[in-house]
Amino acid sequence: MGTSGDVTPLRILVTGATGFVGRRLAPSLVEAGYDVRAMTRRPEAYDGPGTPVGADVHDPDTLGPALEGIDVAYYLVHSLDSADFEQMDARAARAFGEAAAAAGVRQIVYLGGLGAEGDDLSAHLRSRREVEGLLGEGGVPVTVLRAAIVVGQGGISWELTRQLVKNLPAMVVPKWVSTRTQPIAVDDVIRYLVGVADRPEAFDRVFEIGGPDQLSYLEMLEIAAEISTGRQVPIVKVPVLTPRLSSYWLALVTDVDVTTGRNLIDSMGTEVLVTDFSIRDLVPGEPLSYGEAVRRALEET
Repeated sequence: MGTSGDVTPLRILVTGATGFVGRRLAPSLVEAGYDVRAMTRRPEAYDGPGTPVGADVHDPDTLGPALEGIDVAYYLVHSLDSADFEQMDARAARAFGEAAAAAGVRQIVYLGGLGAEGDDLSAHLRSRREVEGLLGEGGVPVTVLRAAIVVGQGGISWELTRQLVKNLPAMVVPKWVSTRTQPIAVDDVIRYLVGVADRPEAFDRVFEIGGPDQLSYLEMLEIAAEISTGRQVPIVKVPVLTPRLSSYWLALVTDVDVTTGRNLIDSMGTEVLVTDFSIRDLVPGEPLSYGEAVRRALEET
């Protein structure tokens, strides 16, 4: 599985190699037999598997050397913590796609955001969709995996959930907690990411990925509270709590900054559920339940 032809291992670049997903993906790709190049802005500090390479998607001049000789490139970066993240991510995606094409990359794999086409998408999800298109403008086939909340230690959405149920004896929450979503364990995200590498049947396709449970944010909080603390956290819904106020509230009771919190909250009024299960034909296996994903995330904490 880890070879291109009979001899040479498939050469893979993982951007964001020290991030929430990247630091799990690189070891899994190495284990699968691939030749992994871990892209980071601080290669001297990288201590994971694979060969570190210094580059920054926001500095196009650094991308050519990082992509040289690469067969498959994973694009796992975003700028949610910046006020102008849409413009930053658009420029970075276009530059990366062009550099990948110039280097002869065969496939770009991108982890995007779940959400039905035609919806009034939030800025966050709208940006993810724009990146999907911009990555392919240079002509390299793009494989997109769209996920909602990814549950795992170190993920922003999970950290919000964990810290809320840990720090508060009771919660006053806005009405968007009734919105349904389809969380997925980070272990399953990694399994799908590895599974689409250098698969021609995955080129220029969009796959929706999610766990087996469709839950409201309120139900997710209740399940996480019961598993992590063994108790129920009293929750009171209020009809009006704007994204701006919600982000300040999150910044007060968690360590997630206001800008990131607001950009995430803007997306939480939109129902995001899996409607296409074709990824399971390409990468078989039953995804983990939300409860099991929570238990695994807590074991890592």
